[in-house]
Amino acid sequence: MRALPASVLAVCGLIASACGGTGTGGAAAGQAAPATSAEQTAAEQTPAEQNPARQTPAKQSPPDAKPLEGKVVVIDPGHNGGNYRDPAAVNRKVNVLTKWKPCDTTGTQTNSGYTEAAFSFDVSKRLVKILEARGATVKLTRTSNNGVGPCITQRAAIGNKAQADAAISIHGDGAAPANHGFHVIMPKKINGPVDKVVGASSRLGIDVRNAFAKGTGLPYSTYIGRNALDYRNDLGGLNLSTVPKIFIECGNMRNAAEAAKFQDPGFRQKIALALANGLQHYLET
Repeated sequence: MRALPASVLAVCGLIASACGGTGTGGAAAGQAAPATSAEQTAAEQTPAEQNPARQTPAKQSPPDAKPLEGKVVVIDPGHNGGNYRDPAAVNRKVNVLTKWKPCDTTGTQTNSGYTEAAFSFDVSKRLVKILEARGATVKLTRTSNNGVGPCITQRAAIGNKAQADAAISIHGDGAAPANHGFHVIMPKKINGPVDKVVGASSRLGIDVRNAFAKGTGLPYSTYIGRNALDYRNDLGGLNLSTVPKIFIECGNMRNAAEAAKFQDPGFRQKIALALANGLQHYLET
């Protein structure tokens, strides 16, 4: 998820070190803000939350049923494939309530050059098909991978305007090569618009975390968060959301083993299915 500023990348080429910040966690100083005691309690989890296999499955429906009919889901594929071409637009500062941040970043990439923007867009398109087949109305924050933006503030606004029942921002991280595993990022209270959906976002995050672990076999992150859960107050896509929303870092694109998986279309389909199952569990319960 973390990336170098686009102005630097325009000179160096598409060589991103991180998605959304400059440190391992993507926050301004490279560290996630500490969780409150309530958030720590959520991170302790019930036995079912600790063991995805013991999670109560989403309600089973007949093959021709539409279990998500009437539900609205907004999917935000992180970054955009053309961001590196317009440093001025991407580096423009926007207010995310707790600080001012660049409009967007380029994202990271694997050592072989497979970009986070391409990965997130491919997974998102696959996820759209699965959710629509289950009856959901799905909206994307961007519909191609060759443009610039939208800004992180606009991405939040799209979910808000749609009055989404759930929103998810899909990313791949860019940490040190030895680090591996996935984590889910959820909002913290900031005395702002997100406060009223912090609890629902946490429930959404836990459901997606459990389904993702079960469906992909990927481990919890070894380098950030607690049991693959990370609470932050510096992401505009979360701070400005008025609907339940989470980010997922599907793994570390700089880790050779995970990079190989992400470059496999079959594994990206597995990721999309796992995300769909997590979203459905939340929406049905």
